[in-house]
Amino acid sequence: MLNRTLAPESKLVDEISFIEPLKQVLDNGIPVFTINAGKQELVRIEFIFENVNWDASKPLDAIATSHLINNGTSTLSAKEIADKVDYYGAFLQTEYGADQTCIKLYTLNKHLQSVLPILRSILNDSIFPEQELAIFIQNQKQSLQVNLQKNDFLARKHFANALFGETPYGSNIQPSNYDALKRADLLDYFKAGYTSQNCTIFVAGKFESTEFNILNSVFGKKWDNNENATPNKYEFLADHKGEVLVERPEAIQSAIRMGRMAITRNHPDFPGFQVLNCLLGGYFGSRLMANIREDKGYTYGIGSAVASLKDAGYFFIATEVGAEVCNNALVEIEKEISILKKELVAEEELALVRNYMLGSMLGSLENAFSHADKFKNVYFSGLDYGYYENYIKTVKTITAEDLKALANKYLDTNSFTKVVVGKK
Repeated sequence: MLNRTLAPESKLVDEISFIEPLKQVLDNGIPVFTINAGKQELVRIEFIFENVNWDASKPLDAIATSHLINNGTSTLSAKEIADKVDYYGAFLQTEYGADQTCIKLYTLNKHLQSVLPILRSILNDSIFPEQELAIFIQNQKQSLQVNLQKNDFLARKHFANALFGETPYGSNIQPSNYDALKRADLLDYFKAGYTSQNCTIFVAGKFESTEFNILNSVFGKKWDNNENATPNKYEFLADHKGEVLVERPEAIQSAIRMGRMAITRNHPDFPGFQVLNCLLGGYFGSRLMANIREDKGYTYGIGSAVASLKDAGYFFIATEVGAEVCNNALVEIEKEISILKKELVAEEELALVRNYMLGSMLGSLENAFSHADKFKNVYFSGLDYGYYENYIKTVKTITAEDLKALANKYLDTNSFTKVVVGKK
């Protein structure tokens, strides 16, 4: 019988395998990357477009276009589009990101021939009805007004704007920006951004030659949208804004967000920096959680992360603490960083972090969709699967001395931008 008084044996993950995509090209030149896996007759098709034509005076054009793109064509209303997609048991989803915009379609293989023409109509003939735009503006303004009362939202907003200024990485959106949205501007952005030249398709699921031929027959033809566009490109100075304090005297909790510009996934130090981040605040057993939550009881949760965007990377620590202990929490956060810079990590603690990171990587590869997501991460960074090989090797072999050196290189708290919203 199983002895439940004994913990199961723990061992390091030995091997992690990735399913590499098949690259094909539609007749009109659109690249298609396919992860053909799984037994269910189900497929996810993602149409991803690089964001273009950034204009600081019109910061919401790309976001609004993404939100409203499936809200009406010259022949179909928003309700008719939703009803047709729902009739086939499919699901259509749009996602806006700072670098790319995505339209996802989940459908059964047997309905692919019926559903794809609906999506082609959306990508070639969206008209952004005034009524739908008015509803969007009203809803988004109300949502923004609610969020502006939340300390954690304000902390994120001020931190991003301090690092990245008036760009999609940190744009300081105000209610007046929604009032300035114009249907004509959305149509212009749609015609420039949603073109075949600016599209990459990622497919995951049971997708073989028959399905590819259907995709090519629908989307391999010439697209109606064909306007010239300039891909977004940003340059940032790694300066810091010191401390940003947003006073809210009535606050019961204070939101803290602190960090700095850092490296992107392309940098050779990035995998090691991820290990360092995990140790500091990247999982529930991290040092920040053990100190700020478990020992001091200042917060329900605290974490840190390393983010990689197309044109910038950054590191941050985020939490909400009782307003009366805000200063104490800041002191303890800096204390934990200081310890990492001065002392070597014990091998037992490092082994736990290794197991967690490798286990998380293995657990994140549960199906064809997650394998496709892993590929997209490296593809849009200009990398290949060698990145993951290096990542796994780094997690397995990085030393306490390496981590101490990385902490001294990247965790200089004097260079941090520190945002506190509430009382300090």
